[in-house]
Amino acid sequence: MNENMATIGEMRDRVISKATVDGEFRTRLIADPKAVIKAEIGVDVPSGFTIEVHEDTADTSHLILPPSANLGEADLEQVAGGWSWSEGSGASWWH
Repeated sequence: MNENMATIGEMRDRVISKATVDGEFRTRLIADPKAVIKAEIGVDVPSGFTIEVHEDTADTSHLILPPSANLGEADLEQVAGGWSWSEGSGASWWH
């Protein structure tokens, strides 16, 4: 794991880069993203957090939108959470 990776975006970029060149990794990532992220990067994705992997095709593309500006207080608390990285211990989720 790269201890300098500090954001979810950086984690996403790393996973996408690897999935682009490694077909076996891509297949595993589509089947079980949380397990693959844990095994490959050392990030424990919390049970209440969902990761969905969608694969673009020649005739389908996915548009990912950021969270709505009309979030409720509970939703804002979830969005305010982030990834916490500590050297030697892997990554964990914090609120």
